[in-house]
Amino acid sequence: MRLPLSLPVVKPHPLIPRWAYLVFAWAMLALGVIGIVLPGLPTTPFILLAAWGAARGSQRLHDWMQTHRLFGPMIRDWEASGAVSRRAKWAATITMLVCAVVMFLTAPKWWMAATGTGIMAITGTWLWLRPEPNAERASCASSDGRGPRQLE
Repeated sequence: MRLPLSLPVVKPHPLIPRWAYLVFAWAMLALGVIGIVLPGLPTTPFILLAAWGAARGSQRLHDWMQTHRLFGPMIRDWEASGAVSRRAKWAATITMLVCAVVMFLTAPKWWMAATGTGIMAITGTWLWLRPEPNAERASCASSDGRGPRQLE
């Protein structure tokens, strides 16, 4: 069963061929899937980039990603409101902390590790400033605990 999706596919840039967006989407999707099992390689940014490319290169791939069991909620939350779940924020933060420790233990010069750690700190700050989808859903919840209110 195909679910209707609320967001239409975005028109690609006129100077970039559609196939280039599709290749980009598949490459980012592959990196995101590898990131699931490879420590240090983030999954979320690659999946979001894949969705961006798919929205411009392939309606079919974009629809599949939005309805995917693992990737779908993350993509829909991001496309709807730029939201990132608290679980994804914690996973990214812990991964960045582990990577920072590894860099400081293995980098030949301290400034190399400090540069990477600084970039991760900026990225982590930006990530934690993003809204959370649960907070938005909770604001629509009714006071009697029966779920979301119908907007009038």
